[in-house]
Amino acid sequence: RFIAKPCALGLKVQANGPQKAQPNAILEKVFTAITKHPDEKRLEGLSKQLDWDVRSIQRWFRQRRNQEKPSTLTKFCESMWRFTFYLYIFTYGVRFLKKTPWLWNTRQCWNGYPYQPLMPDLHYYYIVELSFYWSLMFSQFIDIKRKDFGIMFTHHIVTVTLITFSYVTNLTRVGTLTLCLHDAADVVLEAAKMANYCKCQKLSDLLFLTFAIVFIVSRLGIYPLWILNTTLFELYEALGNFPALWVFNVLLVILQILHCFWSYLIIKAAYKAISKGKVAKDDRSDIESSSDEEETVPRSKTPHSTITTNGTGGANGTNGYLTGGTCSEEH
Repeated sequence: RFIAKPCALGLKVQANGPQKAQPNAILEKVFTAITKHPDEKRLEGLSKQLDWDVRSIQRWFRQRRNQEKPSTLTKFCESMWRFTFYLYIFTYGVRFLKKTPWLWNTRQCWNGYPYQPLMPDLHYYYIVELSFYWSLMFSQFIDIKRKDFGIMFTHHIVTVTLITFSYVTNLTRVGTLTLCLHDAADVVLEAAKMANYCKCQKLSDLLFLTFAIVFIVSRLGIYPLWILNTTLFELYEALGNFPALWVFNVLLVILQILHCFWSYLIIKAAYKAISKGKVAKDDRSDIESSSDEEETVPRSKTPHSTITTNGTGGANGTNGYLTGGTCSEEH
């Protein structure tokens, strides 16, 4: 509010949201109480009731759905907050880990286990990361839902469970390696989003492709070869079999499955970025558009009539008629 918003306005980020649909009591009741995506039969019924053509009603529902999307300014502020956190915590993690022996030799993660002292720096690192992921899990329900809501919610549950479980069982050394490795790609992703909102397309493309490389290398390469290798094999060799080992490894493998799914989506987005010359947008920024929105005034079944409907008249005739305007973002 006090830092990100002034920065966004200084960078000329668009402050206004999508175009609003003109108020209409009948359509609003259908939208809020029945459906946001009326089928053909319902559209025909509304068309007869309001004396609108079907395309005008479809346009109204599109614009009404788009009203619930966050503005570019809101998304920039959110990305700037996350970028600041990820940059800070990743820098902190690197500075902490470079002084530890287990960064250079993962077998040191199990040396003396479970009687390993909990250092203040490590405790702070864990508590801050855990707090952040708890906040993400709760804020997901009040934020605009993304297309991968279910996958992200699963990821947050697995992450919170992993951090908590590793803290309780004192598997914190390998936990710090996992946390730092995951934060690396997130820094670049949020920077790419901010560049996209600022309409710095070339910088956004470059950052997104950098993010794709960092994500795939770190989570499909380093993570299995470095983290899973030590938890699946080195841990078993050092300490033998015990129940926490299997619980911990199951959670880490679930995380790897999620990495594979996201890598597939990122590769698709990177391909589009290269082929079309621009980065795929945040799922929540999808503003629905249609070629019929090029018209400045929607067509009525009675275009020459001055009859008013729903008790209100206006410059365009019927209450609820929409002034047109081309949407600025593609669906």
